Amino acid sequence: MTGAEIVRQHRDGRITIDPFTPDQVNPNSYNFRLGSTIKTYTDPVLDVAEPNAVTEIQLASTGLVLEPDRIYLGHTLEVMGSDHYVPIIRARSGIARLGLFVHVTADLIDIGSHNQWTLQLHAVQPVRIYPGLLIGQVTFWAVRGDITLYSGKYQGARGPRESEIHRDFLAATAAPA
Repeated sequence: MTGAEIVRQHRDGRITIDPFTPDQVNPNSYNFRLGSTIKTYTDPVLDVAEPNAVTEIQLASTGLVLEPDRIYLGHTLEVMGSDHYVPIIRARSGIARLGLFVHVTADLIDIGSHNQWTLQLHAVQPVRIYPGLLIGQVTFWAVRGDITLYSGKYQGARGPRESEIHRDFLAATAAPA
């Protein structure tokens, strides 16, 4: 979808971006900002079968240096989503050129997911980030076929959400074979 079409679809209520800033519209995407909360896991080994403890950090105006070999959970400042289009998120090229992965591998947002999206931040080398940083961009893609809206465990998230994969693991291991 082009930037002009993102503006139209937002105006018509078919794309949610709140707050919406016209200056953040690109030729075929919308730049989103980094929210003010970061979470990090506290245990050196993470377990898919258990909830993993986290520490929450509020980003100060002086920023936070992300260290390599860690995963940091951030979030979009904007609440975004659509019941009509599939959002895909990516780093802005200037951020990627600093070696900062914004979404690691989870770039596909389910249709019907309306959240401050959790960002999985990973730095190749130390890099300082700031609240409100224009960190990534979202594109919106048309779908074919019947639409089933997302109603999963992360729906309505505000701030970064740590992994809840343990719920899936427990459900799968409890299911009869």
